[in-house]
Amino acid sequence: MPDLRTVGTELGTALGMLGAERLDDLGDQPPVELLGVDQRRWSQLVAAAHGTHRAVVAAAVANGQAFLAADDGLRGRRPLRIEWKGPHRPPGYDLLPADLRVDHVYLVSCKYSSKVLVNAAPAHLFDRGLQDRPGPASTDWYQLVAPDELEALYSSVRSVVDPELPASTSELTRGDRDRIAAACARRWPDPLKAPARHFAETVAARTAARWSTALGSLHQRELILWRLLRLSDSPYFVLGTGPSGSLRLRIATPWDWRQHFELLGFDVDAEPSEQPRVAWRASVGERRSGVERVVRGHVEIRWSHGRFCGMPEAKVYLDTPHDRVPGYVPLEAPSQGALSTLEPPS
Repeated sequence: MPDLRTVGTELGTALGMLGAERLDDLGDQPPVELLGVDQRRWSQLVAAAHGTHRAVVAAAVANGQAFLAADDGLRGRRPLRIEWKGPHRPPGYDLLPADLRVDHVYLVSCKYSSKVLVNAAPAHLFDRGLQDRPGPASTDWYQLVAPDELEALYSSVRSVVDPELPASTSELTRGDRDRIAAACARRWPDPLKAPARHFAETVAARTAARWSTALGSLHQRELILWRLLRLSDSPYFVLGTGPSGSLRLRIATPWDWRQHFELLGFDVDAEPSEQPRVAWRASVGERRSGVERVVRGHVEIRWSHGRFCGMPEAKVYLDTPHDRVPGYVPLEAPSQGALSTLEPPS
């Protein structure tokens, strides 16, 4: 279920596309052009706009207004319908991270203060390259790549948290795991920092080696870069905020990308961290200018519901500013044709 802030940002973006200007004039009912929004969700939006999320909703409305005016967007044409994806689960594998669909054509992802690109099962990312529909997350990545180190870490946790805990992770109950997660929340207790770091570095090193082997050829590395960056066969838009302000982008397709860029290299390395962390780095050449650009990110592998709780998940972060990524085209860029605007600003 989306939280109040998410409802506010996504529906606020839609309202901006419909020409809304004042948050105090939202009314009691959603506009007829806004589909998929029931009275309960609309009340959440109003609460967000009038409460602690007012500034965030106002920024979302401004992004929608910018998309309404943009040459690459609606060009001043007020949409006839905006469908909100909301909390529903897609019937198939959802390749596009779209939150809104405008006039059956424009797909929009609302990304507010988030550098996360993908949140996947580790095996789906590192072994299968995000290339097929993932099944249930039945593989414990830690057990797969570092089983002995996992048990050694648990032994240290057991001695610090409660020596009466079971002798092996395989015997842990849900209550046992919840106790460990609560005792080790946010940061490891001081006696556990060294064994936890050793475990993290081991997982990261083995994961990086396994991922690099699975990637193989330069073509396979190009494919994984496109999937990490969420490039799709259909162009879509990202509207949101980043560290330096508004984020308004058109995301190119791989076809567009290939016309203007070439992948020179894609490398992965383990990084020292308290969490198992694998850095990725792509070197991209601009075909027209010959300039080389570098795109950086990292993957954090962590338990999904607290330490020793839930299956490990792989969360992919983009460390390069969005507007410096080849194929991420700022909407503010001057209209010079669909091809020339694919290049990031100098």
